[in-house]
Amino acid sequence: MVTFCAGGTGTPKLLSGADAAFDPAETVVVGNTGDDVELGGHLVCPDLDTVLYERGGWLDTDTWWGVAGDTTETHDELLALADAAGLDAGPRYLPDERQTEGRRLARWRRFSAVGEFMHIGDRDRAIHLTRTGLLDEGESLTEATRTLAEALGLDVDLLPMSDDPVATIVHTDAGAMHFQKFWVARGGDPEIESVEFRGSDAAEPTDAVVEALSDDVVIGPSNPITSIGPMLALDGVREALAATTVVAVSPFVEDTVFSGPADDLMAAAGYEPSTAGVAAAYPFVDAFVLDSADGTDLDRPVVRTDTRIDDERDAARVASAVADALEAGR
Repeated sequence: MVTFCAGGTGTPKLLSGADAAFDPAETVVVGNTGDDVELGGHLVCPDLDTVLYERGGWLDTDTWWGVAGDTTETHDELLALADAAGLDAGPRYLPDERQTEGRRLARWRRFSAVGEFMHIGDRDRAIHLTRTGLLDEGESLTEATRTLAEALGLDVDLLPMSDDPVATIVHTDAGAMHFQKFWVARGGDPEIESVEFRGSDAAEPTDAVVEALSDDVVIGPSNPITSIGPMLALDGVREALAATTVVAVSPFVEDTVFSGPADDLMAAAGYEPSTAGVAAAYPFVDAFVLDSADGTDLDRPVVRTDTRIDDERDAARVASAVADALEAGR
């Protein structure tokens, strides 16, 4: 068995070719839920959904977000109505007192549907509404995720990191804001001061996640702070990773990041924005996969390959290097 810790687009891209090295029937994927938001009353789980759609054959691989070929009639009409009514476009947080009442998983991350600031397609929205309906019927997020995975015919076991709410809050020079507001609505422009995983002190990994983390673990080239950080903030996760064999693929080539705001977030968290900084952030990792052009000298085994992933062939190459690194790290 092997377990992938997934967030953002880095690890899902790796998963797109992982079958070349790992049997899907023996693969578990633990998805970050710190990025989740409740938008217009329905729970959106971006990192779970990217894996759900990629493995289910739905994913828009041009954007690595949403459903390929999806229509956006509801989204477009929400924007048009806000404009016609003279309402400010989103993101529009619900009032503070509304952030923690009612549905527990929506704590600290509730936004109005007015001027919908995230691009939600119609088929995509059906997934979110079904998930929210299952939660309202009493299912846990783990149970709802498995129901959706069965509906899409997933061949891997997809698990949320927790059935408890954790919200990634970015503290900036423009104030504190949910990560989706910071990255989607503001384009990562505000200067980052610190990152908070709100609720992580009371949240726990599920029993299924704890069991999965006892197997070999792979951390793909995801953002160490906002994609993997919420998992590491859960009680017992770091200890579980220290007790098993873990391989990580660096999202950097020396001090150059492949994509996203990982460099600024690493610096704000007190780490050098580089492969060396990733190694410092992951003391539990036994071996690394680095790009062939990355000459970083680490104190752990390293397997090098071309780590850029543009298609399944690239992903298969990196997955093969991950399998080699797992052997080197034992």
